[in-house]
Amino acid sequence: MSAPAQLYRASLLSSSGSRLAEASLTAIADAGVLVEDGTITAVGEYADMHRRVPTAEVTDLKGGYLLPGFVDTHVHLPQLAVIGSMGLTLLDWLEERTFPEELRFADPDYARQGALRLLERLIRNGTTSALVFGAHQKSAMEQFFEVAEQSGLRLAAGLVTGDRNLPEGLRTSPERAAAESRELAERWHGRGRLRYAVTPRFSVSASAELLAACGEVFRSRDDLLFTTHLNEMPAEIEVVLGAFPEAEDYLATYGAHGLVTDRSLFAHNVHPTSDELGRLAAAGSSVCHCPSSNLFLGSGLFPLAAHQAAGVHVALGSDVGAGTSYSLLNEALHAHLHQMNVPDGVRLQPAQLLWLATRAGALALDLPHSGSLEPGMSFDAVVLRPAPDSTLAARLEAAPDPSDALAALITLAREDAVRAVYVQGEQLLADGQLVRMVA
Repeated sequence: MSAPAQLYRASLLSSSGSRLAEASLTAIADAGVLVEDGTITAVGEYADMHRRVPTAEVTDLKGGYLLPGFVDTHVHLPQLAVIGSMGLTLLDWLEERTFPEELRFADPDYARQGALRLLERLIRNGTTSALVFGAHQKSAMEQFFEVAEQSGLRLAAGLVTGDRNLPEGLRTSPERAAAESRELAERWHGRGRLRYAVTPRFSVSASAELLAACGEVFRSRDDLLFTTHLNEMPAEIEVVLGAFPEAEDYLATYGAHGLVTDRSLFAHNVHPTSDELGRLAAAGSSVCHCPSSNLFLGSGLFPLAAHQAAGVHVALGSDVGAGTSYSLLNEALHAHLHQMNVPDGVRLQPAQLLWLATRAGALALDLPHSGSLEPGMSFDAVVLRPAPDSTLAARLEAAPDPSDALAALITLAREDAVRAVYVQGEQLLADGQLVRMVA
């Protein structure tokens, strides 16, 4: 027996389209969203929807803004404790702050608490789907997947692997990396809302032999994801090209092992060559733009126009802990800031920024029924409501149109404005309280 139809009432803001340039805003001030068995079956004016389905159970969210759930394509599991570690660029930041924290995830209890902290933060920030850059320890990833399965979120993640330029407790061998990755994928991939992503840390810490092992695991199934880092900053690129003298560029270190595909997501790509952009586009790979991280570590300003011109798909990632928060609205704001300061920057409109934080990520993660609020889509949604007498509330009162209201939300709405979260019609956050997370 199916559950009764649900009718959600709120101010709706959603962005749709298959490309950034085509992103368009759907805005309904008093919307009714009809949901049956977790899927949106109709969207329209609330009065019309209520007359159409008078027996539907009504959830009145009036006074709140209903948006698609956010999709984070790059967030690190073990890095909450290093958010805000200032004054360092990437390689020093890793050595001095990040690797010591990641070593602590060898303790299964610490790893489980770290997984719980991450997933709670994602939910509280309105993220409904994420590609999580995992931990180096298989035991930590077992803890993560156990908790992730119970969270209700759509999550992909994998064991992070590397065999050089890492502390001893984080290094592995190609053989062990392949064996442990296969075991985790066999146990967790496709279980509930979970998927597995083959995850070498980056070519600074991965030999050709380790990347070859990753390629073997990746090719063992046709529905695994692949993720890593690419072209984050010039010093990193220099190390990679020195370690792979046969490679024409950084991307080639992955391409040599069959890791550049339409199931591949590359974080950053702040400093690509035109050839790399062309190969990414031809393969159908996605780039995870992490703007607050790029500013925080001084990595550079993202060349969005070059990615667009080449036809490379781009979505957003928070990249915590170099990123400054788990909020994809924060990343959307920083994406705007990047482009306003790049000579040939793309003047991003609110609908495009929302698209980058929602539908773009769903497309990158091959979630065709997520990322927008329209019939046929899963009801993955977030409700934003400003606190009374807040700056956000005052700004929204002055908004002359829905696009301007969305701009205000992108600029000012953060964790405290997230009041409800749904995944496939299941409520994960209600009035700011977690519904189903367990220890």
